[in-house]
Amino acid sequence: MNGQLEALQQEALAALTAAQSLTETEAWYHEYLGRKGRLTAILRSLGQLSKEERPLVGKRANEIKEALEQALKQRQESVAAEEIQRTLAAEAVDVTLPGRRPILGKLHPTNQAMREMVEILKQMGFQVFDSPEVETDDYNFGLLNFPPDHPAREMQDTFFTTRPNVILRTHTSPGQLHAMRKYAPEPIRVILPGKCYRNEDVTARSEMMFYQIEGLAIGHRITFSDLKGTLLNFANQMYGEGRKIRFRKSYFPFTEPSVEVDVDCILCGGAGCRLCKQTGWLEILGAGMVHPVVLKNGGYDPAVFSGFAFGMGIERQAMLKRGVDDIRLFYSNDVRFLARV
Repeated sequence: MNGQLEALQQEALAALTAAQSLTETEAWYHEYLGRKGRLTAILRSLGQLSKEERPLVGKRANEIKEALEQALKQRQESVAAEEIQRTLAAEAVDVTLPGRRPILGKLHPTNQAMREMVEILKQMGFQVFDSPEVETDDYNFGLLNFPPDHPAREMQDTFFTTRPNVILRTHTSPGQLHAMRKYAPEPIRVILPGKCYRNEDVTARSEMMFYQIEGLAIGHRITFSDLKGTLLNFANQMYGEGRKIRFRKSYFPFTEPSVEVDVDCILCGGAGCRLCKQTGWLEILGAGMVHPVVLKNGGYDPAVFSGFAFGMGIERQAMLKRGVDDIRLFYSNDVRFLARV
């Protein structure tokens, strides 16, 4: 029996040394020291020995059991330490590997276009003038020569607030009055970028909230030629040298004469394509000479002063320059679109 115990001890120690994980040491325990283990089976068979052999063999069996339990404890501690080392090694940072380029945000395409337009106009002597987004009916319509029965004054076209005659501005043109009344009778040259709101159905070409930039120049002997030169210079800087522009007669209550301005298509150079709808031209803004009534409302004498004004949608410029055909993409928060433009 002692020989059997010694052989079992050597076999158990060898098997324990070969165990490489805590799971394997648990399996080893059940095989040798568990309730149905091989050593436990020997201990249960001691009753078959003679009275003289039983204490000697029992003592040796208990010594081997204690030795194996101690060996198991040491092996489990060793295996646990090895597993920690392997985990740390797998998670270690190799400082010799090339770094991962971080994903950085960037300006929204509307902000990009706005900043580019503002910089171009600032180089021509315009200064930025802030005006409120919440306006009175007088500033948004009346002082800009809109007749009382003009459809823009209807709730179907304008967002009204709960306060009488207080609205969300439908264009940046009310800022003209604020600028004129602040600086009159001094000559001015200002631009007014900001949000506008209109009660419109959202489509591929129109939004209920959008950005505009207004331009206003008032001084002595300012003519339509000054307006034309300013807009031609803007188009060449915004869309590239060699651009051509054309003026089409139009109507705005606050300018006279009034025009719509087109630039030759930046994609086809005027030959005709999908972007310009085969016309060769892209509409970019509305403009005109400041109406004498508006000059007077702003504090300027129309007999002494003249001026021009223009207004353009910022998203519109971004769409034309970047070939975007749906204005809704600007505010859909689609990361794929924002990353592309």
